[in-house]
Amino acid sequence: MQATIPASLRRLLLFAGVLPAAATAFAQAGAAPEKLETYVVTATRTPAALTTTGTAVDTLSGAELARMQLNNLGAVLAGIPGAPTAASGAPGGVTSLFLRGANSNQTLFLVDGIRFNDPNTDYQATLGGACLGACDNLEVSHGPQSTLYGGEAIGGVIAIRGQRGTGVAHGSLAVEAGSFGTIQGAASTQAGDEQSGYTFSIMGGHTDNERINNAFDSTSYALRLDRKLSAKVAVGTTWRGFVGTYGSPGPAIGWGADDPDNEESESNQLATVFAEFTPTPEFVSKAVLGGQDRRYVSFDGTADTVIKNRRAVLDWQATWTANDQHRLTGGVTAELNHTRNTGFGSINRRQQLLAVFVQDEWTPVKNVFLTAGLRSDDHDTYGRATTGRATAAWLSAGSRWKLRGSYGTAFRSPSFLDLYGQSSFYVGNPDLQAEKARGWDAGVDYFLADRKGVVSATWFDTRISNLITYDFASFPSTVQNVGRARTRGLEVAGKFTLPGAVDVRLAYSHLEADDLTVGTRLLRRPRNSGSLDVWHDFGGGFSAGTGLVVAHDRMDVHAATFATVRGEDYTVVRVYGAWQATPRLAVKARVENLLDEKYEQVHGYPQTGAGAYAGVEWKF
Repeated sequence: MQATIPASLRRLLLFAGVLPAAATAFAQAGAAPEKLETYVVTATRTPAALTTTGTAVDTLSGAELARMQLNNLGAVLAGIPGAPTAASGAPGGVTSLFLRGANSNQTLFLVDGIRFNDPNTDYQATLGGACLGACDNLEVSHGPQSTLYGGEAIGGVIAIRGQRGTGVAHGSLAVEAGSFGTIQGAASTQAGDEQSGYTFSIMGGHTDNERINNAFDSTSYALRLDRKLSAKVAVGTTWRGFVGTYGSPGPAIGWGADDPDNEESESNQLATVFAEFTPTPEFVSKAVLGGQDRRYVSFDGTADTVIKNRRAVLDWQATWTANDQHRLTGGVTAELNHTRNTGFGSINRRQQLLAVFVQDEWTPVKNVFLTAGLRSDDHDTYGRATTGRATAAWLSAGSRWKLRGSYGTAFRSPSFLDLYGQSSFYVGNPDLQAEKARGWDAGVDYFLADRKGVVSATWFDTRISNLITYDFASFPSTVQNVGRARTRGLEVAGKFTLPGAVDVRLAYSHLEADDLTVGTRLLRRPRNSGSLDVWHDFGGGFSAGTGLVVAHDRMDVHAATFATVRGEDYTVVRVYGAWQATPRLAVKARVENLLDEKYEQVHGYPQTGAGAYAGVEWKF
């Protein structure tokens, strides 16, 4: 039988074929790789050393993800404490995230400097299927963050950024095949010097998954170009996209089970143009102009439901370092978004947003770091939201211990469906206010000697009010601001190297998440969850690692009866290894769900069983 190459992989190979030529064309003679000091940006919107931040922050680099052979965004977040996900089925299915127990629509995704989601623009299909690029870095700032980023940042902010290209032109090509009819590939290239740089990555492929009508095809890509026009002005652009098609058979039991026709597809494109002006070493100004175009289509066998989201964003911020004690940051964000939904609610609405913010980073004495900020977001739909945030950190004299704490407020805007939806049995409520949250945390970080790693522990407590809930007692039904919730718990994280060159990454969370209105636990939030990854370089080009993800004690909804049930516990193990056969060629292999665990993250939607995959990677 003649093999057919999936369309998504054909597109990938077409791009990959021109990568070596593009790399040569953009190469800068004599440029050498440069190792840069690691900073976090999301916690303050300014580059800050991890030893100075009062915010709980987790980071993952593209190199770390490549070593663990992880690229799917949902799988990556399993390694972040307090960030459990729930996927409605196999790879490619829509996936929810419950950062610090917040609802899946109460966590903000920030992509290349602009928001990726709002109450009308969903991220769940992209989270279930998109891949991170080889040149991407991921940061997670925990806790209410609306003071810097606006709405939806109740649980925190997940930031994905393409990094500036560095060094002489280099890149890689990879292909992999394995269980469930899986074939996929990836390609990347980058280069950069003092004046310019570029990065490009593309990946994707096809898998049949296990169930009937459950195939998934996808392509993810990311491009960044940088150019320094003068000693004071730098400009650049980014373009990132995800295209996926998922056969969605529904639950395995109950109403709508094993649907042979239902299909979901998504195209999500985001582009930015940015400029940075540094007239003096003490003053930096940056502007980002961005746009997003999303099209989601659900086909039920007879008709399509189409959701279109379009967003235009202008984000400007300026930072002034007044002296050794004060660094002031302020800015303005303007957004225009338009949503059309041909399904429930029949939405065709626009919204304008104008926000201003200011923040002071203050070092009153040596090794004490304080921040305070305020923000006002003005929506032309429901009105204004004002938020504030303060953090504190103390670093010990030997820079081994850091004590930190934060307090902040946040909000989530009502959606167009909440405000204006119309159907035979539902009507929106134009008098709704934003959901509100206030939360605090306190933690400690221990930095190992010789920069061999860090271990952290954080206790957090967040209270959410004004939650938008359905009022089924009225006819037609509507929504109102009556719900209250509380999430609190412990997060433990570690990333370090043990004697014998064993790299370890661990995460653990204990979460109490309660609906205070009805006195029940919030659904799909495991009380205990965690992950562990251990990797070792054995020498001679051989390396191997193993990882596991655990979820325990959670509540769910039965797919057939819709009754609240206890979700099953699960432990999923993976192993992976690589052989660097030559400096340019590597052979890789991995086994997912090694113990063939039969489990569901969402009741009625089984995950795939054990699967083996192998491939090769060529570096040029």
